[in-house]
Amino acid sequence: MIDIEDIRSRYRLLEDFLGERGRRLFAANEALAQGYGGVSATARATGIARSTIDRGIAELRAGGNGIGTATRRPGGGRKPAIVHQPGLPAALEALIEDAIRGDPCSPLRWVSRSQRHLVKALIAQGFKVSQRLVGQLLRTQKYSCQANRKTREGSNRPDRDAQFAHINATVKAAIANDQPAISVDTKKKELVGDFKNPGRELRRQQDPEPVRVHDFKLPELGKVAPYGVYDIAANHGWVSVGIDADTAAFAVESIRRWWQKLGQTRYPGAHCLTITADCGGSNGVRVRLWKRELQRLANETGLKITVTHLPPGTSKWNRIEHRLFAYIAQNRRGKPLVSHQVIVQLIGSTTTDTGLKVACEIDGNLYPKGIKVSDKEMAELNINGDKFHPEWNYTISPKQQPP
Repeated sequence: MIDIEDIRSRYRLLEDFLGERGRRLFAANEALAQGYGGVSATARATGIARSTIDRGIAELRAGGNGIGTATRRPGGGRKPAIVHQPGLPAALEALIEDAIRGDPCSPLRWVSRSQRHLVKALIAQGFKVSQRLVGQLLRTQKYSCQANRKTREGSNRPDRDAQFAHINATVKAAIANDQPAISVDTKKKELVGDFKNPGRELRRQQDPEPVRVHDFKLPELGKVAPYGVYDIAANHGWVSVGIDADTAAFAVESIRRWWQKLGQTRYPGAHCLTITADCGGSNGVRVRLWKRELQRLANETGLKITVTHLPPGTSKWNRIEHRLFAYIAQNRRGKPLVSHQVIVQLIGSTTTDTGLKVACEIDGNLYPKGIKVSDKEMAELNINGDKFHPEWNYTISPKQQPP
């Protein structure tokens, strides 16, 4: 790999001691030493034009026969464009800055700030520029193409760190007492069919797997909503692949299935279940149906269910995201989800060197949206909020069912 900064540092060290021809030959020698791509890399590092470097390479290969040995007097040659157009750098920077700030009058407000669009906007202002010149000016002014960076986490609640400490203490206490502690969440819905899936996998050369060009839902296959349950102590996962809406009833049914298939066998003496969940979605803090369905689960199992929600805007810190879903995504990369069976096999075959195992099954039930939970039903819940942020931390205890 060519180190452009290394070339730049060597050039700057000698630049003041070299004349025009010396700089040209230095750049040509560096380009030859780098091999393939050396001319482009050297041009970026030194600012010398590719055509000038090519002339220097021709001189070196000619063996010193005098080609191009003339040196111009100081100040000779064509003047830079910014000398003839002194307002060009300021106009270029103003175009970019106006577009960044959101000035509605800027010609670049609603288009990409590419060099091609910058050239058109500058020509419209009366400047004589080319795409190459604009590229050189951008590098001089320390501009480069950059992608978006995810750094904003939403509102920073005053007790955010304290809530994380509370969650960790609750989970540690449950595990120390040999009680189950799980992390739950829903992955985004996925189209079922021969659609493109991000990532790559090994295949014979020139033999990529054909998939559909457009991602339109197939009515006969539809979408799936994977809801995951991650057992923190056992490092085991459970995923219910729902074929209907992602509702609170579906979320609690996924936890119920995990308990029936894995949890009650793994924790025969359990009397309390600790759940860590996001603040939003089907298991959000304000979802009444979530709490009502948890009450039903507590009544069925006899478990006291303690729920601790992550603070708003911090869902990426949920344990299930980086301990379960991340590995599932790696295992299925580049593989089209052509059927429900393929989805179950890809999820269920996910393992890691640290012992992660995953069980998966299709949930064929229908979960209608828009179910309302009345104030009377909420008042009948056997729910107790914690002293610290009761809206985030609460316990639902089983209650005696009427005969």
